[in-house]
Amino acid sequence: MQKISEQYMKKIAVFCSAIDDIDAAYIQAANDLGQWIGKNQHTLVYGGSSMGLMEHLAKAVKEQNGNVIGVVPSKLEENNKVSLYIDQLITTHNLSDRKDVMVQQADAIVALPGGIGTLDEVFHVMAASSIGYHEKRVIFYNVNGFFQPLLTWINQLHATGFMRHPVSHYFDLANTLDELLILLNN
Repeated sequence: MQKISEQYMKKIAVFCSAIDDIDAAYIQAANDLGQWIGKNQHTLVYGGSSMGLMEHLAKAVKEQNGNVIGVVPSKLEENNKVSLYIDQLITTHNLSDRKDVMVQQADAIVALPGGIGTLDEVFHVMAASSIGYHEKRVIFYNVNGFFQPLLTWINQLHATGFMRHPVSHYFDLANTLDELLILLNN
């Protein structure tokens, strides 16, 4: 990953769950990352939902006086699922547009644990990188080994010749908050 100096890095896109009923370790990871983003005067760019890890993350950023950009598809607005912790709201037509805007806005991209939407976002970033739309990579924050089965499968894709580039072209891995912060600070 091309490391971004802390002085330069301003916007960190985070893909994560919008589900509330999940293990407390994932919530703590979102809170810890959000606090760090806010304390270090970085800007969170995220999906803008008022649910799950998304809401915990944004709240933690705001508690540290950080800035939050919510990139919200119109369907979330229609269903009154938009976070109150957003400083700048960017409304998109759909989820595809949201992914593009988040990637364009981001200096770094982190994947916290999440479901189908998070996987869609991660693969969108990697697929666009594979054909040259950008050179951004995802940092998987592998809380409690959450992403390990996926990463094993991605490595299998490479081993069997289904990827143009080595896996290191697409992502970095952080198993702890300290490892994540080293990647974000370098």
